[in-house]
Amino acid sequence: MKIRTSLFTGAAVAFAVALPAYATDPDLLVFDWAGWEIPGLSADYVAEHGAAPTYSFFADDDEAFQKVSSGFKADVVHPCSQMVPKYRAAGLIEPWDVSRIPEFANIAPRMLESSAFVDDEGVWFIPTDYAFTAIAYNTETVPAADVASLSVFLDPKYAGRISLPDNTDDVWTLALLATGVTSWTDVTDEQFTAAADWLRQVHPNVRAYWSDPSELTQLMATGEVQVAWSWNDAVALLRADGFPIGFQRTPAEGVTTWFCGLVNMKDGPGSEDKLYDYVNGFLSPGAAQTLIDNFGYAHANDASLATVAPEALVAADVNPIEGTLLPQVPIPTEMRDRMLEEFELIKSGF
Repeated sequence: MKIRTSLFTGAAVAFAVALPAYATDPDLLVFDWAGWEIPGLSADYVAEHGAAPTYSFFADDDEAFQKVSSGFKADVVHPCSQMVPKYRAAGLIEPWDVSRIPEFANIAPRMLESSAFVDDEGVWFIPTDYAFTAIAYNTETVPAADVASLSVFLDPKYAGRISLPDNTDDVWTLALLATGVTSWTDVTDEQFTAAADWLRQVHPNVRAYWSDPSELTQLMATGEVQVAWSWNDAVALLRADGFPIGFQRTPAEGVTTWFCGLVNMKDGPGSEDKLYDYVNGFLSPGAAQTLIDNFGYAHANDASLATVAPEALVAADVNPIEGTLLPQVPIPTEMRDRMLEEFELIKSGF
């Protein structure tokens, strides 16, 4: 997840990611994806407190979890939904007081159905944003027929010209969909093995496993990569620079949809009052347009999302689709750990 910027500012973005913290208010530390310090998401907070929160950044969910489980202290973290069981099992988070979050009532109910998010102990996860992972492709060099199926990643025509995310969740949802699995909540050993075998077949075709959207946009802009399994924001970056990019969200086998949100870190070092001010600003009606404009993502707050013109949702490819979707909802921690370990082996050539 990255802020929209020029394709060729990757070095500056990478430098920013390497910094341990960003911004000013010492009473609130937000641990977030690189690029999410954009003013539109903290405008209400700044108006009230005179400064943005302090930010520290991560590149992916596993990195973030590793850091906080190793002792890094933050007040709030922005993981995606499938990570919430790990945070809970590790005793890192505590429930939210939703009486202090008026817009919680407007969050899409489908994003709160898991007992990992809401149970008798309270609300553990505040969904904030969602989008898709689908096939990004160069429309000038890749015929639309070639991306009508996920088998494009096995096509020898694109050997050395594809890119997959260096991300456990997105890679495995791709492999599961490609092998006929449309839900990952109860994957059998046979399904796991079939998906792993598919990834091993694809691995020789991979030019690079991209770690953030700015890296992917540069790979596609230079022509090194023609086809990629991508989030919406890389597509938005390329379109903003006039690149001929398509985003195939209805291949025969389907694509994946994911959503992310906020968890309340136990024993956070900052102000609890300022934490809730920040959350309320993130969920405010104006935040929906900010997400569309900067990331090509949709807001989890349905009332906020309703303020965005329907044609803007279509342009950002976050409008509803008619096709197979594998939702990245929580899965057993043991299975996700198994996927993580197997993916590392596959990338190493084993």
